[in-house]
Amino acid sequence: MSCGNPHDKDCVEVLDRVFDFIDNELKNADKDEIQHHLDECLPCLQKYDLERTVKALVARSCSEHAPETLREKVLMRIRTVQVEIHETRTE
Repeated sequence: MSCGNPHDKDCVEVLDRVFDFIDNELKNADKDEIQHHLDECLPCLQKYDLERTVKALVARSCSEHAPETLREKVLMRIRTVQVEIHETRTE
């Protein structure tokens, strides 16, 4: 993706690092470069906003806990599959 405008940092490079930027996993100099690019590039800013929104929605959705009965069923199924795999390997 490219907006067609010249930037100090290429759009593709910015978008490749957007998750690191969102997660605050960049050095200050890198964060400043990405922020500067986003300040001047609307297409990248829109992509950043979309990714940040999706990440926030997923995080909010993942905070719920499954019912204990479901957890027990899943663990039982995992154990069953493990036994089946073990039996297949020993035959």
